[in-house]
Parts: sequence; structure tokens; C-alpha cells
Amino acid sequence: MKKSVFILLIGLLSVFAFSQVKNPDMIFDATLSEPDTLDIHHAYDTASAEVIFNVYDNLIAYDGGSMTDFVPMISTVVPSVENGYLRDDGTTYVFPIRKGVKFQNGNDLTPEDVEYTFERGILYDPAAGPMWMIIEPIFGAVSVRDLVEEYIGVSWDKIFDSNMNPISKEYETALINFYHEVVDPSIEVVGDEVHIHLVRPYAPFLNIIASGGGWGAILDKEYSVQLGLWDGKAEGWWKYHGWTKEQSPLFDHAMGSGPYKLVEWDHAQQRIVLERFDGYWKGPAPVKTVVIQGIDEWSTRRAMLEKGDADIIDCPVQYLDVVKSMQGVEVLEGLPTVQITSMGFNWEIKSESPYIGSGQLDGNGIPTNFFEDVNVRLGFAYAFDYEGMIKEILKGLGIHVPTALPEGFLGFDGTLPKYTLDLEKAENYFRRAFRGRLWQQGFKMDVLYNIGNEERRVAAEILRDNLAKINPKFQVEVRGVQWPTYLDARENMILPVYIIGWLADFPDPHNFIFTYYHSQGDYGHYYGTKFEEFATQPIPEFGGKSLNKMIEDASLETDPVKREQMYIDIQKFVIDYALTLPLYQPLAIRVHRDWLKGYVYNPIWPGDYYYIYSK
Repeated sequence: MKKSVFILLIGLLSVFAFSQVKNPDMIFDATLSEPDTLDIHHAYDTASAEVIFNVYDNLIAYDGGSMTDFVPMISTVVPSVENGYLRDDGTTYVFPIRKGVKFQNGNDLTPEDVEYTFERGILYDPAAGPMWMIIEPIFGAVSVRDLVEEYIGVSWDKIFDSNMNPISKEYETALINFYHEVVDPSIEVVGDEVHIHLVRPYAPFLNIIASGGGWGAILDKEYSVQLGLWDGKAEGWWKYHGWTKEQSPLFDHAMGSGPYKLVEWDHAQQRIVLERFDGYWKGPAPVKTVVIQGIDEWSTRRAMLEKGDADIIDCPVQYLDVVKSMQGVEVLEGLPTVQITSMGFNWEIKSESPYIGSGQLDGNGIPTNFFEDVNVRLGFAYAFDYEGMIKEILKGLGIHVPTALPEGFLGFDGTLPKYTLDLEKAENYFRRAFRGRLWQQGFKMDVLYNIGNEERRVAAEILRDNLAKINPKFQVEVRGVQWPTYLDARENMILPVYIIGWLADFPDPHNFIFTYYHSQGDYGHYYGTKFEEFATQPIPEFGGKSLNKMIEDASLETDPVKREQMYIDIQKFVIDYALTLPLYQPLAIRVHRDWLKGYVYNPIWPGDYYYIYSK
């Protein structure tokens, strides 16, 4: 064959191959749901975080797939003792702010923007939001309310009236001084640097601010104030505290310095459209447009993948063989995770809940304190088929864990007792519950799951079916709702139980033990005030410490051997009392068209980082 003909054929083959790539300048990600909110200091779910991850930049970032190594981002260095940017025995982090970084509106990113962002997040601090991760290392507390109460010496509810106005001039002055004396000195602008002061050394701090979840992202101060966020002043800062997600101007709005900018959020279609930010400091992304759309039906996602209309899809593990048989599709399976799927119990359900029937223990509902009874919780614990779920539904892609702490973390002990399917044991507990009345009367309640999440739907159905086997009077209806509706129901304390996943914010056991078992944790908070009373009472097993105090002390212990034992002791306690049901630790799968290039797997990322992709 002549050389010129060979070159021509190669060229034609290249053109033909390229023509097979559908929509070469767009990535379509067919997922399960739309975000809950885009406020970086309120968002605490992966659907929200994935968008934020691509619209905003942080001071530093994880280095590819590593969960321990970092690279500079808005900061020009990763602080360390060796480079001199980690000072004062590990309590002062110094971040030199990169020059020439632009926000998507054209404004320059400055050290003042960084200071404003952290302070706004601390003062805003919505209930059960992510800001405890920033507040805890800097101040040694888990909420700005705790800080204010300690500073003023009066409970929060006695400082403000129902409209969040201080009830006296004295309290107003104290609140202003609180900002000047406590919050403002903790984050300082020094020339072109930002200095963040911690109350004590805190090893996971870099992991926290490197997370793509949002709490480490940087806002444009000028733009944020114009939008209606905190005005940056000490006077009246409390008026910007603890808004509901809908109150925030950032609820469905985003403007950062990241590689993609938000151009549309169509709630009706559950669709987010991102467009490349050509002024991005690292250079424009290879792909111009990203569409992230929540598509509930598996059959629709499957068809879109097969036709090439979707580049990435969410695939339930039970359909793994279907996608593995498709041509032009890449499937990765058995990927390690830092994640737990669990069932949480609400010890104090709101009486107006539509999911508890009559609200009475009369066979037609459940009382609002149903799950305060340890026998009910233990009955549920032994009514679920953990091994069957992993083997049959997850196709073996899961780990049966004793508590809500993943395998591989400090304190994980595979020899701890695990709940197993044992209907006889479950019956014994149910017969003891409510002094025998539960067994005689039976109950009726709803268990919800977010539509499109097949694993959670099946988990709820397994529980429903086994409860009915134990006693036909135990009636559970499984209902699907949209993801934001699901989160709203949990936040409003009307869900009796909730099946939900937790992806690590940072790779440390505190992020799971605090989240699940401390009454101020993101999940523990939703167990209600009756759980708070339980978690703050002296516990003989802990030498008179409360569960909350034990968790707090474990986070501060510097001896890893002692710390590990503390976490084991905590887990033994929570197993005995069935505080939550760890259904499984999933092993991840990834499904995308093989023309998508550049994929990197980092188990702690909240989703895809589209900047590194090409087609």
C-alpha cells in the first residue's frame, strides 16, 4: 500500500471515530435528583455539592485520587511546618492568595473575599448544616450558638425575641463585641495572605477545607453583599444567621471562581446546565457545556446511555450486567468508598407528620415517641436482612459493618457484634416494647425513599416484608418522593425513619461517630430532643461521661491507641442501644461512555469534576 493512501485511510478512520462521539462539546450526566440548595454554607448532600464542586474553587484541593495529599488552588501553597506556612505549634494556617484569579462576573478574587467567606459561613451556621466542621477546629465548639451562649453567659433563646431581635441593648452590644473579639480575630488578612487561627492543633483541617462539598469554597464579597447575604458588618450579623435554605439568595444561585458557571436550574426538569468559564485561572475546560439532570426512571437512563445521549449515568447495582453488556460503555466496579448507608430513627416525630397514621399506639399509627423505646429500635435492627441485601441486591458490592463507621477507619473493629436477620430475636424485643401493648395493638407507618434510588427502595421493602412476617399487625407502606422533598421531611422532623447515605467530609472517624451519634451531629440532630436528653446524661459505661462528651473527648485524644479504644467503647454502647442501623458500606460502581476521557476516582469527592474531562 502506498504511504499516501495509508495516511489517507488513517485520517478517514480518525474522522469516522470522532463522528461516533455524540455531542463532543457537551457532557450529559444522568443522575437521580436535583440539588437541595446551592448555598455553599447550607448544602450538605452530594447532589448539591457536585454542582458547587465545579462552580467554586477552594484554597487547596485534593491531589487527584488521593485523600491525604493536597495541591494549591486559590492559595499558592499548601501550609506545612516544613514550608513555614503552618505556625504556632500547628494552630495558625497561612494561605498566600493567588493573584490574577477572577470570579465569573469579572471581579478579582482577593484575600478579603476569603476572610468574608469564612466569617459569613461561621455566622450563618444553619441548623444541622456543615459549618460545624469549620467552627469546631477554630473555636472548639460545634455551633455559633454555643459560642454566643458561652460568650454572653445566657441561652440563645433568652437573647433574642421571635424576630431575631436582641431583647435588650446590653445583648445587642454583647453580640457586636462577640464578632469583634471572637469571630473577626480568627480569620485575618495580612497583606496578600489569609491567616486562620485554630484553638488547638486539628489534624483534619486541611482535609476539611479541601473538600468539594462547599464549606471550603470562596465567595465574592462584593457580589454576595449586593445579592443580600451578610453585609460584612458586626452590627446586625445575627439577622443573617440560620436562614432556611429558601431564604438564602444562594438557594438556586451560584457564582464562583471555578471552571464552570451556572446558567440554568430548571426545577421542573431537575436539570442543571453549566457552561465553561473561559476566564478560569487554570485555563478553559476542554468541554464547553455540562448538563446534570435527575432522571428517576432507570429505563430512561439506560436508553440514554445506550444511544450515547448520556455520557455518565447513575446505575443501580442490580442492573450492572445490563450495562456491562453494552458496547462503548466503560464499567468500573468494586471501588472502595468512605461511605455508609444507614437507617436513622426519629425519637420525637412531629405530631403533624402524615407518615405516622393516627399518631397513637392503636394499630392505625405510631406515637410520636415510638423510637424512643429501645426495644422498638432493637426489634427493627433484627428485622432487616443485611447479608441478603448485600448478596442479592448489591451483587456482593457491599460490606456488612457493625456501626456507622466504615472499614479502614481508625476504630473500625470487624469483631464487634453485627445485627443480623433474626425474626425470633426481633419478636422478643417487640413483645417487650411499650410493656407488651405494641405486640397486641400492632402499628402502621410509612417509610420513604428518594425516587430513583433502587437500593433504598428495596431496603425499605425488605424491612416492610420482614416486619409483616413477625406480626401481621405490623404494617409499613413504602413511598417514593423526590430528593428535596425527602430532605425537607427529615429537616422538619416528620419522618419516622430515614434511609440515607453519608459520604465522609474528611477521612477521620470523628466525621462518622460525631455525625451519627452526637446529638448535635448532622444525623444525630434529627433524632430529636429526646435523643439529646439521652446523649447528654451520665453513662456508667463511660465512667459517668455522657455519650456526647465521650465523642468530643475521642476527637481530641492525640494518642492513636487510646483514641482507637475510645471509639471501640463508643461503638459497643451504640450497638447495645441500636442508635442507628448501619445497613451496609457500599462498594462503588462507575458507568460512563468510553469516549469520556480523564476520569479520576477519589472516594471523598462529592461527584464528578468535569474540568478534567474531555470527549
